[in-house]
Amino acid sequence: MKVYTKEYKTFLPLNIEEAWDFFSSPRNLAKITPEHMGFIITSKFNDEKMYPGMLITYKVSPLLGIQMDWCTEITHVIDKKYFVDEQRFGPYAMWHHQHHFKVVDGGVEMTDIVNYAVPMGILGRMMNSIMISNEIEKIFSYREKKVAQLFPR
Repeated sequence: MKVYTKEYKTFLPLNIEEAWDFFSSPRNLAKITPEHMGFIITSKFNDEKMYPGMLITYKVSPLLGIQMDWCTEITHVIDKKYFVDEQRFGPYAMWHHQHHFKVVDGGVEMTDIVNYAVPMGILGRMMNSIMISNEIEKIFSYREKKVAQLFPR
């Protein structure tokens, strides 16, 4: 199985508490996901922050409008430093997403590191080259723009 890695850095003109409060709340994920993905959180929870072992379920249409169930588990959390979500079932053969937060001049630098693998062997790898990799790029580009709208300098 081929594992792909992508890394994205986003500047947040926020203090670390504000950045952590926003990104560690599962409810805010839908606010920074492109509408065309049909992203709906189906888990029931109050305003609790992420914690190790937390399961979050979604409906999502990652490709070609085909709706799928997706479940991720929050596996690691160090308050105001980082958290990790890993797919338990969903569209990928493997999904491991690290979210790191670092205080910098004027705000916080958030680094997303995504390691993923696609199903279906060589056909999946071809689909990654043609479509999936580009879709992931578009998602993180959208997030960067949306974060800039939500938190203008």
